[in-house]
Amino acid sequence: MIDITILTDQRYTADAYADPYSQNVVDEDRLLKEALESLGFSVFRTSWDDREFDWSTTRFILFRTTWDYFDRFQEFSKWLDHVNQQTQLINPKDLIYWNLDKFYLKDLQDAGIHIPPTLFIEKQDNRSLMQVVEGSGWDEVILKPAVAGGARHTYRFKKENAAEFNSIHRELIENERMLLQEFQKNILDQGEVSLMVFGGTYSHSVLKKAKPGDFRVQDDWGGTLHDYTPSGEDIELAERAIRACDSAPVYARVDIMWGNDGKACVGELELIEPELWFRRDIRSAERCAVAIQRYLRTFSADLTNA
Repeated sequence: MIDITILTDQRYTADAYADPYSQNVVDEDRLLKEALESLGFSVFRTSWDDREFDWSTTRFILFRTTWDYFDRFQEFSKWLDHVNQQTQLINPKDLIYWNLDKFYLKDLQDAGIHIPPTLFIEKQDNRSLMQVVEGSGWDEVILKPAVAGGARHTYRFKKENAAEFNSIHRELIENERMLLQEFQKNILDQGEVSLMVFGGTYSHSVLKKAKPGDFRVQDDWGGTLHDYTPSGEDIELAERAIRACDSAPVYARVDIMWGNDGKACVGELELIEPELWFRRDIRSAERCAVAIQRYLRTFSADLTNA
């Protein structure tokens, strides 16, 4: 019986790659694997869609770099339902299902967490995009799917240009829910901060900045990574967002930006497969591994006492 199986996707199952991006993925998983092994766990690594692997042979599966799930969402959802009957998930299944859809931001807002001004558009909403944008009262907006990653189908445009995006919105809204957000201009100059939180406690952070002329901070789109020392207010907001979850995540990444009102707001709360940048902090993989160890001990104790 394997203690923990780290999950990736098919693109990153080798041990080494020529391109730096893929190698970083492998190195990040390796750092966590080694940290877990140093605590005495047996650890395996494979893709989430590995047809040869018997999921009942591992006590826990740990979602790490499953970065194709939003492109294969129906297949991933069926697999998730199946594997949940075979083993235990980290983060726990209730958090994963909740965090799969960005409508979770509404729950955070209802819990008092400041988020960017957002409209949550249900699937098959029959309004035109122009109607939605005009109803928002915002001059510049971001449109994106509720289930997405890596800035998939993320569009920035001004109100007067909304008609240009109506056809793509119409296509997407037929099959998935969408979010319309007021564009937060400060991201162009100040970027977005990612704060990693393990076991409810802040670990480390990075600053992501978009390339000139773009607004997407992901490195897929030319974004760059920088050192960042968070303020006490940054850390408090990140940890408060974690406490707003129905159950405590073992690991999380809280993405914070500064809104048009000048206040810090939570743009994303990543609980499934966030990049955690272990390579930017020498002790961070160890801190994550200890949080996982504590969770497994609590889980085992709960089973014993049940």
